[in-house]
Amino acid sequence: MPNIPAQPTGTGDFPRRDFLKGTLLAGAAVGGGLGAFYFGYDKSLARPVRVGVIGTGDEGSVLIGALNPNFLEVRAIADIRPYNVYRAFHGEIGVPVRPGLLSVYGWKDETEARRHVKVYGPWEELLDHAQADGLEGVIIALPLFLHAPVAIAAMKAGLHVLTEKLMGHSVHQCKEMARVAAQTKRYLATGHQRHYNILYDHAVELIRNGVLGEVHYIAAQWHRGNLPHRDSWKMPLPPGVKTLEEDPEADLLQRELDDLLAAHKKAQADLARAKDDRRAEIEKTLRLLDAKIALKKAQIEDHKVQAEKHGYQDAQWSYRDLATGKEVIYRRPALEELIRWRLWDRTGGGLMAELGSHQLDAASIFIAAMFEGQKQYPLSVSAAANRPIFPPDRDIDDHVYCVFEFPAPGFDPKDPHAGKKKIGVQYSSINGNGFGGYGETVYGTAGTLILERETEALLYKVAATTDKTRVSSKRIRKQAGAQPQEQLQVSLDVAPDGDEESMAIGHLAMLEARRGYSEELEHWAWCIRQSSEAARKSQAAYEEFYQHHQPRCHPQVALADAVIALVANKAAREGTRIEFQKEWFDPESDATPEGVKPDLSRYAS
Repeated sequence: MPNIPAQPTGTGDFPRRDFLKGTLLAGAAVGGGLGAFYFGYDKSLARPVRVGVIGTGDEGSVLIGALNPNFLEVRAIADIRPYNVYRAFHGEIGVPVRPGLLSVYGWKDETEARRHVKVYGPWEELLDHAQADGLEGVIIALPLFLHAPVAIAAMKAGLHVLTEKLMGHSVHQCKEMARVAAQTKRYLATGHQRHYNILYDHAVELIRNGVLGEVHYIAAQWHRGNLPHRDSWKMPLPPGVKTLEEDPEADLLQRELDDLLAAHKKAQADLARAKDDRRAEIEKTLRLLDAKIALKKAQIEDHKVQAEKHGYQDAQWSYRDLATGKEVIYRRPALEELIRWRLWDRTGGGLMAELGSHQLDAASIFIAAMFEGQKQYPLSVSAAANRPIFPPDRDIDDHVYCVFEFPAPGFDPKDPHAGKKKIGVQYSSINGNGFGGYGETVYGTAGTLILERETEALLYKVAATTDKTRVSSKRIRKQAGAQPQEQLQVSLDVAPDGDEESMAIGHLAMLEARRGYSEELEHWAWCIRQSSEAARKSQAAYEEFYQHHQPRCHPQVALADAVIALVANKAAREGTRIEFQKEWFDPESDATPEGVKPDLSRYAS
């Protein structure tokens, strides 16, 4: 396995504590492009890395929107859904994070774009043509159960991989992925983007410098307002997939298209009789309607997909309707499993994999800051899960609650006193009420840090939420042997007079916070390009670079995140407490919580 050091605390002569202090004291806003300087890679590459995108749905389209053309050149995409292919090129109206390839690369229309980008259906076709298309890597944003087989096939084909989180569907799959990455010497990054969120890195620096005192408790949540018939994970199906008797919303997409066509017809009539001063406004409305109609038609085109030919399955089960007492037969066509894959255990991982893994990753990052950047593995998890809101039209639960124990500095399980030095991490993910949204609260003996929605942070001195807080620092001299050393001592001061510095620093979110998607892609691309330049010298130079330069969420980090989420799932389903085993976090160990040994022979060579 690569020899990966702890996460660095600065780049060159640019210590982050000084950046944090200087930026906050000045109240400065920082725009895009800081990631390269901040995380230690170049601002651009001599040659962009040539990649394919496998899976261009919700998450794949977000990653496309985060691409920097100076770092990555998309030469191919693969998706079996017409809707996703359309979104890959044109984006999604009203969703700025999904602008589409045309917007990212400045192509005037899809015809021009297709001169640069090959379009494939099944992922196997893209990999079969990867060499001919000149690909160096692939970005994978497929349903969770496909992460391991596709990533492993790609690495065996000589391609570097960035896959969406969770790393894999099971711990043994994650270990298989890690082993193939080590064997092939190909980069394998996983998209836990908080590792590249500057706001989170500033939080790490505050913790590392002791601004919060001793961190002893972390609370995190992801609360969503999803309800039956208003569920973002149960997307509408194309007409004809189900009957109206089976699903009252079976014709929703067709009704929405009819409404758009009617609005378009009315706008055309309005334009025909409009005066000059209104024509520009109506023409703008027509262009918007044209885009919405094209998007809706593409979504309806999904009815042509033969999902069963791509590994998706029909299923049927029955349950008792609690309102009527009658038996309900639920029929799930293979196409429904494809479109709504997050709802079932076979294809997805539920709330902990899709949502909880991000925030438990963040908690791990904060705790590592107390150990000089060394990731700490949890000791135990107690969890429960239930489904008070949704009917049994799914496998996943709609509420999960967990309590984790992590080691605190000085923890020693052999000592009766030091054995109690633990950090508690509480996590909840619920549906039905989105109050509080998502975020993390870090409790220290000297301060409290609240991070909200990945883009905003508030810093308080313990519970002084009504007072403005200032990060103050002074340099102290300590005798270390014969040589005195100067250290920076950072603390929190409450300033009741409300000076401007306090206001600036108490509200930590003055940065134009970016969620880290672009930075994780850029750093992955930088690793690929720099390693290829090293390979021009020799294979030994390549391996030396590969050993010491890895994406921040490399296989060992991503495996740990997967273990935490998947063991929490197990504890929640069983309603029990599980103690983590160190071997589960070791890619080279065959031990897994599910009891299945990693076995690369299950994958085609």
